[in-house]
Amino acid sequence: MEDRELNVIDHLEELRKRLIISILAFLVFFVLGFVYVKDIYSWLVRDLEVKLIVLGPSDIIWVYFMLATVIAIAGTIPVLALQIWLFVKPGLKPIEKRITLAYVPALFALFLVGLCFGYFVIFPTVLNFLIELSGEMLVTNFTAEKYFRFLMNMTLPFGVLFELPVVIMFLTSLGIINPYVLQKIRKYAYFIIVVISVIISPPDFLSDVLVTIPLLFLYEISINLSKVVYKRKLRKDKELEEEYDNHSTEAS
Repeated sequence: MEDRELNVIDHLEELRKRLIISILAFLVFFVLGFVYVKDIYSWLVRDLEVKLIVLGPSDIIWVYFMLATVIAIAGTIPVLALQIWLFVKPGLKPIEKRITLAYVPALFALFLVGLCFGYFVIFPTVLNFLIELSGEMLVTNFTAEKYFRFLMNMTLPFGVLFELPVVIMFLTSLGIINPYVLQKIRKYAYFIIVVISVIISPPDFLSDVLVTIPLLFLYEISINLSKVVYKRKLRKDKELEEEYDNHSTEAS
């Protein structure tokens, strides 16, 4: 009983250590983002034809915090993924350690790809559509808060959702799911994807479609990648089973 309690305490201490490292990483990237916020701001609004406005002093500090937070989240993701891996590493088999470690850089890479897709494809398309929709009826002025909030809604969700293929491959390699289950629940997954797309996109039909189609495509890619990983896993399991049978035969 005492050994079990000590084991739990050790795990909690290890978890505390990993959380502290992740929080410190977030704070470091947040400070860096805050220091270089003017450069980040200039880069983000470089193609904007109108000058952003603020409605009060508090809006200025909100822009600083928002941009610094986005930089901190992007920078902390690989650190957090590594800390999670280090936390679960003692309980993994050697092959599972190699598998999980391989997915850490992939998570960060796909997060960046998702951010770029949202920023360079979805964001300008939706923004231009909404501006053209107003035509000459309205004078187009953006507050900094609403502009960057819109930008964040069009980019951050894609950074997270683009990690779906890696997560699916990882769970398949561990034997938690397989491609046939993914195919079986496809219609339910499609429904969930549509709901998510409607929630994260602006309230117009074009935005919903532009967000939904890439996510459906990602799900199909995830199924195909899961098939590749699943077949490879079955082949390795079969080889291990044959090797075990050969050793058993030699021993008898």
